[in-house]
Amino acid sequence: MIKVHAIQTGLVQIKQVQIDGADSQLSALSQMFLGSEWSEWLPIYAWLIEHPGGPIVVDTGETAKTGEKGYLPGFHPYYSRAVRFNVKPEEEIGPQLAKLGIDAAEVRTVIMTHLHTDHAGGLYHFPNAKIFVDPIEFKAGSGFGGKMNGYLNHRWPDWFKPEPIQFNDGPIDPFPQSFQVTADGAVSVVPTYGHSPGHVSVIVQTPEMTTFIAGDASYNQANMMKENVDGLSSNDAPETLRRIHQFTTNQLTIYLPSHDPQAAERLEKQQTV
Repeated sequence: MIKVHAIQTGLVQIKQVQIDGADSQLSALSQMFLGSEWSEWLPIYAWLIEHPGGPIVVDTGETAKTGEKGYLPGFHPYYSRAVRFNVKPEEEIGPQLAKLGIDAAEVRTVIMTHLHTDHAGGLYHFPNAKIFVDPIEFKAGSGFGGKMNGYLNHRWPDWFKPEPIQFNDGPIDPFPQSFQVTADGAVSVVPTYGHSPGHVSVIVQTPEMTTFIAGDASYNQANMMKENVDGLSSNDAPETLRRIHQFTTNQLTIYLPSHDPQAAERLEKQQTV
């Protein structure tokens, strides 16, 4: 049996324009750094896929260390002006998995939708896993350039050497390429570039239902259905949202963005788009 679990690793608050977008990216950035309209506190979800071949974790959530002085880079305007975190130690993914009877150190497969800190903050819980990342994303997040773009690569574990996601397994309509994670074809990865350069999403397919673990392809289901691009995304985002919307139109799909307050309830109720 395959089952998907939502794991909430604390809360994040961002500027509303980051969620809804603006007429231009320049306008979005201006409102993000200078504006005063904050979103509500949003969940930070990671995901557990129970699979007969072993547990698969999608994203690692955030760490409580964001509350420690000096953990977030004060020089970066995004962290000083545009984001707030509220994560308790017991809300990190390791303790949360333990409550489900899973030792994080024994997890062998982790898939990262992207490497922003609220998805990668819990990497250190998985020292023995193969951690799959799109090579475009890893390059974008690495080095000095990655730091300037807001990636906290100096907080990644020293041992972090991700497995490159290679999209060699054919299309999952309307996505022209995919990466098959499990031999039975139940868990696959598709490119959903836009929110970050190498952003990906995970599709879980069973005879009963399809689940689309979206990362930050959109911040909520409504914006995906409206194909509304967020305030940080690149020019790849409109085509990504078009494909996701088409996918969810073509088949019964539970759509799970990482910061949608209704995502866990939709999952529990098996509520499709």
